[in-house]
Amino acid sequence: MQIHDLSKTNSVLNHFLAQIRNVNIHNDSMRFRRNIERIGEIMSYELSKELHYEDIEIKTPLGVKKTTAISDQLVICSVLRAGLPLHMGFLNYFDQAENGFISARRHHPNNDDYFTIEVEYQAIANFNGKYLLLVDPMLATGQSIIAVFNKLMEKEHPKEIHIAVVIAAPEGIAHLESKLPDNCHLWIASIDEKLDEHSYIVPGLGDAGDLAYGNKL
Repeated sequence: MQIHDLSKTNSVLNHFLAQIRNVNIHNDSMRFRRNIERIGEIMSYELSKELHYEDIEIKTPLGVKKTTAISDQLVICSVLRAGLPLHMGFLNYFDQAENGFISARRHHPNNDDYFTIEVEYQAIANFNGKYLLLVDPMLATGQSIIAVFNKLMEKEHPKEIHIAVVIAAPEGIAHLESKLPDNCHLWIASIDEKLDEHSYIVPGLGDAGDLAYGNKL
């Protein structure tokens, strides 16, 4: 698996990351969603450098211009519900991409820190032989991404897989490296310190789904 850590270079990406973490700012749900969307747009631009392009000619009012266009077929799949703002950021740039949605949640059967991942819903375009972009804001243990990946791979097989996360813990990155095939790319806006005893990212930002859409039952 190839890892792309975008935080190594200073850019406006770090400006938006600071805002989504700031407890004095991130409780503004609309601003939080928009900042996640902006981060998705920046990550889309960086990811676009790894795609394939074809030569094309464009007719303008005054002549013809030779240029290039993306030749890869893309399918963007977000993990509900926290992935929706990030999904929109990618879709703003890859506006010709097909789309998909899949759910994943932690289930605590004993009401303690032990949990399993439940994948209950999916609706996605055919991605056989295409580029699958799997987006989810938080990579904590990595169990959700693996559960989603295994579910998606039951019937179809993409040409290449790109996973985009906003904030990742080292433990989650290591888990993905041990479970995913070599043709995967992991795009990360920021790598944090660790997971706490409850498997939440530290320093992190809290629950991305709750911050974007309100508390859940």
